[in-house]
Amino acid sequence: MAAGDGTGRTAVSAQLLKGQKALVTGANSGIGKATAIALGRAGADVVVNYVAGADAAAEVVATLQGFGVRAYAHEADVSDEDQVVAMVARMVEELSTIDIMVANAGLQRDAPSTEMTLAQWQKVIDVNLTGQFLCAREAAKEFVRRGVVPEVSRSAGKIICMSSVHQIIPWAGHVNYASSKGGVGMLMQTLAQELAPQRIRVNAVAPGAIRTPINTDAWSTPEAEAELLKLIPYRRVGDPDDIANAVVAVASDLLDYVVGTTLYVDGGMTLFPGFATGG
Repeated sequence: MAAGDGTGRTAVSAQLLKGQKALVTGANSGIGKATAIALGRAGADVVVNYVAGADAAAEVVATLQGFGVRAYAHEADVSDEDQVVAMVARMVEELSTIDIMVANAGLQRDAPSTEMTLAQWQKVIDVNLTGQFLCAREAAKEFVRRGVVPEVSRSAGKIICMSSVHQIIPWAGHVNYASSKGGVGMLMQTLAQELAPQRIRVNAVAPGAIRTPINTDAWSTPEAEAELLKLIPYRRVGDPDDIANAVVAVASDLLDYVVGTTLYVDGGMTLFPGFATGG
């Protein structure tokens, strides 16, 4: 599946997803960007969704096209039903179908629960949870319509929900975010149960602490990183490529029998390291 790329990192095979069509939401930065690039490197054509930052999205598209795959950027707010429907319809028109939906777009609006406004609560739920449902629903419609194409993949389609360790770890001061990710876990499992008989695989990837713009304060200084590492048994902060490579693996036929599972990519954070010497 992988080979060295000369950078000290592991690069996925350019043949692993050859001929498949992927859509990644929130793909112009952070984990979404790394995931889109990894899918393209593995041979997939990729639609780069974004809601703001057209220049950054265009840069991702240029990188993808450098791999010899088809790619274009599409602006859409995943919490808006009409925009999601139009985004997937355009993809089917331009690329003929969709094989992989990576529902990655997400955000935070942090506040103590006693101070959190309804607007802060609703915005996070709308994007992080409702947005994933809408993207999954539209992809599933196309998967059901088209069915399995054996020369492309053993499954009719793959939906990968981007969750978080906060799917199971409470997070004070972030009740909207933690609730949205807990919801993503049950959304994924319920969709998997419903769609598996039609050979559609639904799974989740749950990052731990990853070096992205959304959480710069947690690792940008030696002092902050030292505190963060107390929560990570593996003793390193993750990189977006750690998540991207996991997504490629889950999307590939290598894991064709993995259905309704959350893959935690977290350096052991969900081992609850505070209990390593107590309890």
